[in-house]
Amino acid sequence: MANTYYLIVFQALNMFRIESKIKTGSPEFQQNQAEYKKLLDQFRENLARIRQGGPAQVVARHKERGKLLARERIDLLVDRNTPFIELSALAAYGLYDFGFPSAGIITGIGVIHGKEVMIIANDATVKGGTYVKETIKKHVRAQEIAMENRLPCVYLVDSGGVFLPEQASVFPDKYDFGRFFFNQARLSSKGIPQIAVVMGSCTAGGAYVPAMSDETIIVRNQGTIFIGGPPLVKAATGEEVTAEELGGAEVHTMISGVADHLAENDVHAIQICRNIFESIQRHEYQSLETHPIEEPAYDAEELYGILPIDLKKPVDSKEIIARIVDGSLFHEFKERYAPTLTTGFARIMGYPIGILANNGVLFGETALKGAHFVELCTSRNIPILFLQNITGFIVGKQFERAGIARDGAKFVHAVANANVPKFTIVFGGSFGAGNYAMAGRAYEPRFLFMYPNSKISVMGGEQAAGVLITVKEEQLKAAGKTLSPEDRDKMLQTILKKYEEEGSAYFSTARLWDDGIIDPVDTRKILGLAIAISQNRKYEKTQNGIFRM
Repeated sequence: MANTYYLIVFQALNMFRIESKIKTGSPEFQQNQAEYKKLLDQFRENLARIRQGGPAQVVARHKERGKLLARERIDLLVDRNTPFIELSALAAYGLYDFGFPSAGIITGIGVIHGKEVMIIANDATVKGGTYVKETIKKHVRAQEIAMENRLPCVYLVDSGGVFLPEQASVFPDKYDFGRFFFNQARLSSKGIPQIAVVMGSCTAGGAYVPAMSDETIIVRNQGTIFIGGPPLVKAATGEEVTAEELGGAEVHTMISGVADHLAENDVHAIQICRNIFESIQRHEYQSLETHPIEEPAYDAEELYGILPIDLKKPVDSKEIIARIVDGSLFHEFKERYAPTLTTGFARIMGYPIGILANNGVLFGETALKGAHFVELCTSRNIPILFLQNITGFIVGKQFERAGIARDGAKFVHAVANANVPKFTIVFGGSFGAGNYAMAGRAYEPRFLFMYPNSKISVMGGEQAAGVLITVKEEQLKAAGKTLSPEDRDKMLQTILKKYEEEGSAYFSTARLWDDGIIDPVDTRKILGLAIAISQNRKYEKTQNGIFRM
């Protein structure tokens, strides 16, 4: 009976189950799967390492003080048996001699009393919870996500403020340290709750985090809030005062009124925070028509044998779609036209979604197909998923004369102005203007995730080497010189090495060009939560600009 019901519903919508052509027993599949699992093993090792936090002796000292670790605090804060989607876990990876794991801050989305919440937690075991450039970028990005999706914010504060050796790169600019407080003010003005739990140091500009929150909790004999700490007070005024006398819990809950609730320890503080969320109400939200969830017809782990290790290898994007959408059911749009871009409608965890997925280079007709499909999604208020594996737009005299720039601009226009939620997954390469048209970071997708095999750069290494070597040869020719075969090969290897390193998913995620590297098997779960979160605010009407006809 249930199967008959599904069949009637999906046939009415012209949805058909994707028929996979993958032979999972083939040597090619088995080899690709084995190689991909090596990438995953490395990814999991890297995650496990950074989740240990700071040096072992610092972690031990933190615990000796009776304090929970940052991730332990989050585990207690969120509802039991609910997902916590950590963002940019590998931020600052490989930078500062690996001295700032996770950039010293954990951000992510969890559920508290049934409500999705953005959580921003300092890790005091990493340089005292101080902020470098990547820490700030991660903190600000979390607030941007909260703004876009009307998510209440919880700040688990345990920070010494700016990392002073890096002060020039964290203090003065538009999106530097001061942006936190600007964002808090804007979030509060939109009725988005801001809750601070002061579980350690809260110094200098950082004192504004609790001061600008709707409600603030502080832990006795542990949390402190002050604009200037004891050393600065002594240097400036000559006054000698302890941290507790200057800005401890007793001061701020009894005298200054900066904090609203006194907690005896971390566990008590977290319980008070959870209690606060019992009285926080949901706002009016965007309603999406949902259907019963159906698992894909194919095992998600088969993605390991399909996803490209060698980006020169073509991948049919429908094989990816079949393993992430409900029932592997897909209503394809313009199936026979411009096949290097797959477009169509499906559902993920019961939610409707429009999908654009690369099957090759973007031609003029491909761009027109993409723009048309994006307009369909925006007119129907359906969120859009972009699955990127793109080398860019086609080049050459024939295509320039046919107006590839004009047609590509239409696609870019449509994506830039689409006000339905956009989500981007890079499952292969992301190169050149193809990154833009397929909702790269500059086009403000609500979330952008990469797989461990992904690459991102202005162009592929071999293409870049070809361009740069040609330019060099022409420069030498103009000067009456030539490039020797040895120098040419050396230049080629140098460029290839540079693009291999700078194009990797780790290079990208360390600099927060994405919202994190994810295991492909987790894609459905993450996208389902992302779509649910996007419903926390009404979708704005899309209005396009001038299309060059």
